[in-house]
Amino acid sequence: MDAGAIFWDIVPYVSLAILVVGTWWRYRYDKFGWTTRSSQLYESRLLRIGSPLFHFGILVVIVGHIIGLVIPQSWTAAVGMSQHTYHIQAITLGTVAGLSTLAGVILLIYRRRTNGPVFSATTVNDKVMYLVLVAAIVAGLATTFIGAGVIGEEHNYRETVSPWFRSIWILQPRGDLMVEAPLSFQIHTMIGLVLFALWPFTRLVHAFSAPIGYLFRPYVVYRGRDEARTGQLMGSQPRRRGGW
Repeated sequence: MDAGAIFWDIVPYVSLAILVVGTWWRYRYDKFGWTTRSSQLYESRLLRIGSPLFHFGILVVIVGHIIGLVIPQSWTAAVGMSQHTYHIQAITLGTVAGLSTLAGVILLIYRRRTNGPVFSATTVNDKVMYLVLVAAIVAGLATTFIGAGVIGEEHNYRETVSPWFRSIWILQPRGDLMVEAPLSFQIHTMIGLVLFALWPFTRLVHAFSAPIGYLFRPYVVYRGRDEARTGQLMGSQPRRRGGW
């Protein structure tokens, strides 16, 4: 078997093992460090702009990756979506989301570099994380343009990268498919695997404890001061004396 195929057969499992074991270790032995180490107290103006740009952009990027890697091409064809239509929507959403994510992370890095207290709170770990994150975003934008044929020859990654990705999860790796993919796709995938391996040991680990429960919890009932003293809830009618 080709050495490149063996590489793409083994490395994903190594990255996944580090992600799972590292996350367990971090939660088991470093619960107090399981945080973003917020620096909003030091500076909030740039944070209010950069953070939403990055977070909303990365959410769209993640959804786009799930659609492109998990959903087979035959499924989109079955619902009447041609390959050309898929490429048009992929490059449109991918470009907008990628540029938003890149602009957000660059603004956050600029904030950390130019604000003294924020820079002092930045660790070497943070710097490595930002470097790999920016590299992944830039490589992702490059593959978006290359895959759609904007730069170079068009490549349908759903015939190479996507089947390889799905083969990893069913424990039947097809590294030979990744060997057939253009170099830009291989670089982007490799950077992504490095990012996942670093994930448990950086502030990115807070993504695993996002407050999703807030979406499903009951409404909070507020009481005014006068109502709290009388024991009446907002909007409730006072009981009548004697009778119903």
